[in-house]
Amino acid sequence: MAEFTTILEGLEVMMRLGIHPHEAVPQRVILSVWMTVDYPAPPSSDRIEEVLDYDFVRNGILALVDGPGFDLQETLVEAVAARCLADPRVRHVRVRSKKPDVYPDAAVGCEIVRRR
Repeated sequence: MAEFTTILEGLEVMMRLGIHPHEAVPQRVILSVWMTVDYPAPPSSDRIEEVLDYDFVRNGILALVDGPGFDLQETLVEAVAARCLADPRVRHVRVRSKKPDVYPDAAVGCEIVRRR
């Protein structure tokens, strides 16, 4: 058994996220994902077919944020985690969201950890 951590860090998207009237328009959101991925053995060749493709995670997130949006960061990170866990090789996932422009002096964020 081989265990790897696959990371997608700092994906910046524009999306509707929030409950306040000024958040009805898309705002900048930064998402990061860390996945513990189990493989039967380390990759035997240098081929993408043997590992989890980063596009799987990125495209899944882009599909989510391209929708109607979310009221809460908690539901956004839960939805991203569920997409990651849809791949049976993913044993553990940590998802972080950050809204960097909510306050002039601080970003606000949320993080979730899910395990099989």
